[in-house]
Amino acid sequence: MDKIDAFRNIAAQAGRGELVFPTNVDASMKLQKALEDPECHLEAAAKMVLLEPLVAARAVAIANSVAYNRSGAEIASVRAAVMRLGFRTLHSLVAAVMVRQMTGKVANPALKAKANRLWEHTAHVAALSQILAKRLTRVDPEIAMFAGIVHEVGGFYLLSRAEEFPGLLEGDSEDWAEYGEKLIGRGVLKKLAVPEIVLTAVESLWTGIGEQPPLTLGDILLLANMLAPVPSPLHPEIDAASAAVTEPLEMEIDGEALGEILEENREEIKSLTAALMF
Repeated sequence: MDKIDAFRNIAAQAGRGELVFPTNVDASMKLQKALEDPECHLEAAAKMVLLEPLVAARAVAIANSVAYNRSGAEIASVRAAVMRLGFRTLHSLVAAVMVRQMTGKVANPALKAKANRLWEHTAHVAALSQILAKRLTRVDPEIAMFAGIVHEVGGFYLLSRAEEFPGLLEGDSEDWAEYGEKLIGRGVLKKLAVPEIVLTAVESLWTGIGEQPPLTLGDILLLANMLAPVPSPLHPEIDAASAAVTEPLEMEIDGEALGEILEENREEIKSLTAALMF
């Protein structure tokens, strides 16, 4: 089977909802559904999070990040972390764990390196999206962070299946962009029941259509991708240095250069990115 046929095969399965996830992803999906129950309160959420060590550890880390720890008082308990973060941020955190778990069983060193690099890119985009939404738009920063976390979920799913198709990711990324990214990404996002507003934003990222300075969630994702210092390994032709440091930083919003706004929030972005790195 050649590359294009392999992409089409995986995409067709994704379109039909026939997705194969590792067992731990299924467990995280159940946790996320439980958290979405309107009758679930924070005390119950804290107890559920305690049963998932990775989610628990990340909850404490994010709660102590500059973005969420305004008082500067560090916490060490999961209950306190859940109370500080609230349900929406907790929802994003569980999504982050789910996405990361997709490639947890990958054994091939080259594919594992791509997965690690893709998550590094994702963490930067998620943190930048949260700050950009808060500082530049009226878009909910928590939704923006969630969108940043899931915007490459199709790529993670592809990497989780790539060992079945030797040579699938060799060469340039045109075949992935042409035949896989949209179809596989859309299938995985729908399987994860991602809200329509987020799906629409990710689709605008695939087409590259948006406005700058940003107004919508899709615009934020586009700008965060341009600013991310680590490019997606599924798009290796993108030069991160030129994308991150040139024209976007000179953009003015309400008379202030974007570069100055990012510098003002540098510690917050750095702290949140580090908390998402696992």
